[in-house]
Amino acid sequence: MNIKAQIPNLFTMLNLFCGCVALVMVADYKFDLAFYFVSLGIFFDFFDGFFARKFSVSGPLGVQLDSLADMVTSGVVPGYVMFKMMTHSNSFGIESYFPYLGFVITLGACYRLAKFNIDERQSDSFIGLPTPANCLFIMSIPFFLEVPSNGIIVGNNTKIALIVISFLSAYIMNAEITLFSLKFKNFSFAKYKLQIFFLAFSVAMLFFLQILAVPLIIILYVLLSIFNNMINKKASV
Repeated sequence: MNIKAQIPNLFTMLNLFCGCVALVMVADYKFDLAFYFVSLGIFFDFFDGFFARKFSVSGPLGVQLDSLADMVTSGVVPGYVMFKMMTHSNSFGIESYFPYLGFVITLGACYRLAKFNIDERQSDSFIGLPTPANCLFIMSIPFFLEVPSNGIIVGNNTKIALIVISFLSAYIMNAEITLFSLKFKNFSFAKYKLQIFFLAFSVAMLFFLQILAVPLIIILYVLLSIFNNMINKKASV
């Protein structure tokens, strides 16, 4: 057995394990612990690709394992978080079924991951918001709502807002919007100045705002990418 070839798969499995633990945490309304386990899973997800490239052991098995692990950590978990945030309410009837719309996020993530595996345009950039970034955005919402450990009762306005976010989340993951990649192939400041600025700003935001900075960073990432696309389009004319 080629041990080097299994190292990336080990990191992929650690990503999946973290996603499974996060699901248990969400079931108990421990959204803070779920956020940390998801973040750890995304950390492992980064390094499975890193070691696969470093050891030149990329293969179809690793690609499939990576997507399956991401489907749990960055697909099922955020959908379940949205469901749990909307589950407790004072309403009955048709409105009691609204929380299930949170799983639109899971459906969008599944479609995104499948499309990514066959899309040859995403080697140096992303088209649509990557599932890990979208997951972190969704996972940060409970911190704004200050969800108590024994559950939450959301008002109708908040519930509608969460449903809208769920559908926007599924859309932005699959939208034909080119987003710059954070992969550095060399240390050229001129080539990667946008990425360097974004990372520096993100670190500063995390230092001052901690988890509350996460959704702001994701929104900035999308807006910077759209602005960068407009500049590149004008330059090519």
